[in-house]
Amino acid sequence: MSLNLYQKLSQQYEQQEVEAEARQHREYDPLFAEWAQGCGEVKHTAATQLQVFELATALLEGGLITDRADCYRKLMALDQLTNQAMWLVVHMTYAKHVFLDGRDLQADDFKRDPQGHTGGSLNMVPAYAALLAVNSLTGQHRDWMMGQGHCVAAIDAIQLLTGTALPERKKQYPLTDAGLSKFVQDFYNYRVRPDGKPLSPLGSHVNVNTAGARIEGGYLGFAGLQYVHQPLPGERLVAFLSDGAFEEQRGSDWAARWWRAEDSGLVSPIMIANGRRIDQRTTVAQQGGSEWFMEHLSNQGFAPFVIDGRDPAAFVCAMYFMEQHLSHAAETVSSGAASYPVPLPYCIAETVKGYGFPGAGTNAAHGLPLGANPRLHNEALGYFHRGAKALWQSEEQWRAAVALLNQPKAPLAPVAVTINRHDPHWLKDSIAPMAAIDGYFTDLVEVNPHLRVRVGNPDELRSNRMNQTLDLLKHRVTEPEEGVAEAVDGAVITALNEEAVVSACLANQSGLNMVVSYEAFATKMLGALRQSIIFARHQKESDDPAPWLGIPVISTSHVWENGKNEQSHQDPSLAESLLGEMADMARVVFPADGNSAMACVKACYGDLGTIWNMVVPKSVMPAVFDGKQAAMLVQDGAICVRGNCAAELQLVACGAFQLQQALKASDRLKEKGVAHSLIYLLEPGRFRTPRDEYEAAVQADPSVLDALFPARVQQRVFLTHTRPEVLLGHARMLDLGPKRTVALGYVNQGGTLDTEALLFANRCTWADALAALARLSEREPQEWLSAEEWAAISGDGDPYQVIRHPYPKL
Repeated sequence: MSLNLYQKLSQQYEQQEVEAEARQHREYDPLFAEWAQGCGEVKHTAATQLQVFELATALLEGGLITDRADCYRKLMALDQLTNQAMWLVVHMTYAKHVFLDGRDLQADDFKRDPQGHTGGSLNMVPAYAALLAVNSLTGQHRDWMMGQGHCVAAIDAIQLLTGTALPERKKQYPLTDAGLSKFVQDFYNYRVRPDGKPLSPLGSHVNVNTAGARIEGGYLGFAGLQYVHQPLPGERLVAFLSDGAFEEQRGSDWAARWWRAEDSGLVSPIMIANGRRIDQRTTVAQQGGSEWFMEHLSNQGFAPFVIDGRDPAAFVCAMYFMEQHLSHAAETVSSGAASYPVPLPYCIAETVKGYGFPGAGTNAAHGLPLGANPRLHNEALGYFHRGAKALWQSEEQWRAAVALLNQPKAPLAPVAVTINRHDPHWLKDSIAPMAAIDGYFTDLVEVNPHLRVRVGNPDELRSNRMNQTLDLLKHRVTEPEEGVAEAVDGAVITALNEEAVVSACLANQSGLNMVVSYEAFATKMLGALRQSIIFARHQKESDDPAPWLGIPVISTSHVWENGKNEQSHQDPSLAESLLGEMADMARVVFPADGNSAMACVKACYGDLGTIWNMVVPKSVMPAVFDGKQAAMLVQDGAICVRGNCAAELQLVACGAFQLQQALKASDRLKEKGVAHSLIYLLEPGRFRTPRDEYEAAVQADPSVLDALFPARVQQRVFLTHTRPEVLLGHARMLDLGPKRTVALGYVNQGGTLDTEALLFANRCTWADALAALARLSEREPQEWLSAEEWAAISGDGDPYQVIRHPYPKL
C-alpha cells in the first residue's frame, strides 16, 4: 500500500467511484462483504474498504498471510473486540457490577461517583485494538506510547480482555462477572493502603501496572516530543497523540527533522483528532480542522493523511502503510537517490469525542458523556442501556475474536543498560568544570560504541565549554554547513526549545545521554523531567526498576555566572524544584571543580533510572579536590575542606562560587586565630529528613554526619547557590535552629552585574558570612572585619572593599 492510495481517496476519486470500486470487491468476495457490513458501532466506509483490500493484497504478496480471507477474518475479530472493549470502558466509568451476558443494569449497579475520561478512552479503543491486530497480521511486535495518558481505560480494558495484561493483573481480575466487577470497582476507587499508597493498581493515567507502558502521559505533549527518539533500529513504535496536546506543547513538528534509519526504529505517529479539549474545541479544529493541519504538517516535513478514526480497520491500514512507507524512504536514502529528511508519515484519525456511546461530540463527552448519573436519573439510565446494548458482544464471540488475534511473542523486558565507566583523568590545574566534563564525556562515548548517544542542547554548546563533544558528535541537521560541527547523523539535538531537547534524551532509554542548558532556561524542562522521575520511582516501588542509565541534566551559565544578562538569566529554580522530588530519583549536586564534576558524571552513569541535576560552572575554577577526594565527596555527599570539625564554628559551602567565598572567610578566621571548620556540601538532598525507606537508603551515612556535622558545632553558616530557605528546608538535619544557623544565598537581587557584584547584591560574600557567624556567636563583626569592610556590607561603604578581596591560595 502506498501514500498514493490515500491521496486518491481524499483528492482525486469522486465518492461515486470509491463506492463503485468497493461494491465490486464486496460482490466478488463474500467474506470481504461480510466484514464490510461492520459490527455494532463499528462501520466501514467505502474508502476504508478500499484501504483494507489493498492491505490484504500487500500482506498476501509479502507472504504474511496465505489468503486474503486470513486478513478479513482477523479484521472481523477486531471489530468484535473493539465493541466489547468499548462496552467495558463505559462500565469502568459508570458501573460497579459487570455481567457478561449483557443484561440491563439496575440503578444500584452504578457507582455513586462515576469518573473517567470516557470520551477520549472510547476514541482510543479502536486505535489500540488495531495495534494488536496489526501485530497479529504481521507476526511482529510493536511498542506503544500514548500522550493522552488519561485515556488509559482503553488500554487497560483491551489488555485484560485479550490476556496481554501483566500476569499480576490477569490474576487479580479474571474474566468473569466477579473479576470484571472488581476491575470496574477499582477504577477511580480512591482507596489508600496502610502505607499511604493507592490500593488499586488501576490509575487515572497510564502507570507501571499497564503492560508496555513507558510514559504516564499526564503532561500533554511530551509523547509528541519523545516518540521519534525512542525505538532503536529493528524496533517499531506506534505513538498515539492528541490534537489537544498539539496546542499544549509545540516542538513535535520537528520529528521529521530528527529521524534517521541508521539509528532509529520505525515510528508511526497517530493523532486522535476528536476536535475537543475539556470545554471547547481544539485550536486545530478552530483553525480549519484536518485540512489546515495537513498543510501545516506538510510544511514541517511530514507526509500526513487522514483516516476514519472511528474504524479500527482504518488504523490497521495506517500503521502498516506508515511502516512500509518509512522503510522504503530509508532504502531510497541508502541508495543515494534521496536525502534526509524523509517525509515522515503522520496519520490524522478523524473522529468525534466519545464516538460509539450516547453524548458523543458534546463537551460532556470528555468525562461523563451521559451528563447525569444512571444511578440517580432514569433518562441517563436509559441512554446507558441503549449505548451498552449497541456495543455488547457475547462472551463466545469476543473470546473467539481474541483467540484469532493471537499475538507474536513479546520481547523480553528491557534489561539494565551497561556502560564502560572508567575513572576520569584526574586534573591538578585550574579548569572550567564544564570543560572537564566535556573531556570525560567524549572518552565515555568513544569506549561505549554500543550505546546510541543523545546530547540535548537548547542553545550554545560551545559557549558552555562542550567543544570536544560538539566536534565529535556534531549537531544533527539535514543540510550540514561546511566548516561547522554539523552532520546528517549528528547526535547533538539542538533546538531553541528546552522541552524538545530534554525529551530527546528522556526517550533514548537504551543509550547514553547528556543535557546541557543555561540554568535559568533549564527550568522549562521541569515538567518533562518530573514525568520521568515519577514513573521511574513507581517502577522501583513495583520491584521493576527502570533500566535506563542515569541522565545528567547540567545547569551551567548559571546564576552566579550570568550577571551580565540581567535578572531573567539568574534563576536557580530547577535545582530548587528537583530538590523537592524524591532524593533517590532526582539527585541535585553542586560540583565545585573539574574533578568533582567528573566524579558526579561517573556516578550518574552508574545509577539507573535517575535524573542528576548538576549545577556546574563554565568559568575556570581552582582545583580544590584531587581524584580520591572527589570520589569521596560524591560517595558521602559532603567533605571537610579545612579545619577541625570539633570546632564550635562551622562554614558550609554549597556551590562552586560559594566555596571560594567560604575559603576567603576561612582565611580571615585563620588570620585571627579562630578555630573553625569548612565543609563542602555537594548533595543537600542526602541530609534531609527522609520521607520513605527509599530516600532513607540514599541518605548520608550516620558516620559521615557525625564526622562532618558533629553535635559539638554551636554556630553554622551556609553559603548556598540556591535561595537560602530552600537549602535549610531540604538539608533539615543540618539546621541548628534560627539562633545558631544562618544561610546566605540568592535572594532575588540582580541585574547587569559581574559575579562578584552579584554576590555582593545578594549579601552572600565572604564578609557577609563572617558577619553572620560573628552575630551567631555573640561577637562583634568588627572583630574579624575592617571598618571599611564592615561599612561595605552594611550598605554605607565602598562595595569593592569586599569585592576586591583576593581569592585564597589553595
